[in-house]
Amino acid sequence: MRRLIGEILTESGLSPERLKKSLDLQQKKGGRIGTLLVRLNFVTEEGVLKALGEQLGLPYAADLGEIDTGLALKLPITYAKKALVLPLRQENGTVIAATSEPLALSTVSDLGVLFGADISLCLTPSETILDAINRLYSEDMNRAEDTAQEMEEEDLSFLAAELDEPTDLLEVSDDAPIIRLVNSLLSQAIRERASDIHVEPFEKDMVARFRIDGVLYNILTIKKRFQASIASRVKIMSGLNIAEKRLPQDGGMRIKIGGKDVDIRVSIVPTAFGERIVLRLLYRESALLSLEEIGFSGENRDQFTELISRPHGIILVTGPTGSGKTTTLYAALEKINAPDKNIITIEDPIEYQMKGIGQIQVNPKISLTFAAGLRSVLRQDPDVILVGEIRDSETAEIAIQAALTGHLVFSTLHTNDSAGAVTRLLDMKIEPFLISSSVMAILAQRLVRVLCKKCREPYQITPVEMAELEIKPGKQSRTVYRAKGCDDCFQTGYLGRIAIYELLVLDDDVRQLIMKNEDAATIKALAVKKGMRTLRQDGAGKVREGVTSVDEVVRVTQREAQ
Repeated sequence: MRRLIGEILTESGLSPERLKKSLDLQQKKGGRIGTLLVRLNFVTEEGVLKALGEQLGLPYAADLGEIDTGLALKLPITYAKKALVLPLRQENGTVIAATSEPLALSTVSDLGVLFGADISLCLTPSETILDAINRLYSEDMNRAEDTAQEMEEEDLSFLAAELDEPTDLLEVSDDAPIIRLVNSLLSQAIRERASDIHVEPFEKDMVARFRIDGVLYNILTIKKRFQASIASRVKIMSGLNIAEKRLPQDGGMRIKIGGKDVDIRVSIVPTAFGERIVLRLLYRESALLSLEEIGFSGENRDQFTELISRPHGIILVTGPTGSGKTTTLYAALEKINAPDKNIITIEDPIEYQMKGIGQIQVNPKISLTFAAGLRSVLRQDPDVILVGEIRDSETAEIAIQAALTGHLVFSTLHTNDSAGAVTRLLDMKIEPFLISSSVMAILAQRLVRVLCKKCREPYQITPVEMAELEIKPGKQSRTVYRAKGCDDCFQTGYLGRIAIYELLVLDDDVRQLIMKNEDAATIKALAVKKGMRTLRQDGAGKVREGVTSVDEVVRVTQREAQ
């Protein structure tokens, strides 16, 4: 007689009380006992599958092992995801398939008909199966260059037709080559971790480029005759006017590729050779990072943690567009977020949804600017305020008044280094005494690419490189790493990015210089004399740790070193 699953789970550590509670719930609402136990967090899916394996005499496999791609791809992706099943390989005429739903007998029957063979099941968690399905079908989807090659042989006298977006672009079976090309570009960009897609028209052709880890790479060249159709397809997807080709247009779309939700901001501008398209990809599942994960270490981390724990004052983060300022501020908010704090942000746009924090989207069309939003927020009894960017003197004045009246304010400025933020505020006609009494610290940052650990190669740093990074010569030569390139990092030598920092804390001496209207160079020189690590010095520390390369640090800090 087959043993009950509840009995097997009880022997594995499930308490009788929890089992009884689940059985009572099953009587009231129905459903499988294993599913209810997982939903109540009494057991894990892995525990239920192992118990089912013992009950049904089926093996449990946490790892799928080697998958026969040709066999797996015979099963439609929609069916595979719905049934949570994936054919793995064929052995001695029997197809072995992984499933997390062994009690769905119709699945075994369907697979038997499809493959014309006996089916043998192994039990695997649903998340593992879904990850494998998304990976396999994403890799199988035509690369953009393959699709472009096919298009050259087809007649494209039609315009891409409007259609409802599918739930997942990997499930598209549309034969229209323009649609396939755009979908292939999106799929490839997400697979290669691109943050932006550029489609740029020139006199005789078009070029598609991806920005990966802050650097643009040429991906493919497209025939000029496909230009209008590609622009129309992107406009249709993002809700723009396909008839308007003379004015800039901004729009957006939300898609899903391989199980990943992606928000896309679309910008189209007319140029001499046609419409130029830039797509900014925002990955919705991107996790909030901690201060350590984004690059803070040692004294900078300790100082910054102490600063963000203070009850009032302004902390400014500076750097060019795309240098990770918002990510740093989110990490700071995440660090201090607690039920006893009222935290409100004013952003343009809201890039991450944060639990327990009120977030306001700026909307200039209805006069909801940073300044107007900040005024309203002050009436919401906040403890901490994040202002996405100080763009004008009005916003700066309100932020300073908020800091002086007992609020902790975070914001960003576009300046090259930390001391330059003081000059920028003075240019906005902010009085020196207000700056010195409200601003606690200014953090400048840049993003450097992280060396791929699989292919980075060690070498002895040269005296010239040590001088560039302001590293004092030692008795022994130092071993550092440089980029090489492999399949994992798409031959770039780098995989991901991390920040380097320059933290200027406004002490009494710095405040005196501000009151005297001293320039940024004088303020920075004093801060360095008192122990502030410059961007390049912080980068040198990450070179010594093997995180990044000398070339990368020199590249991103070149302007500051001049």
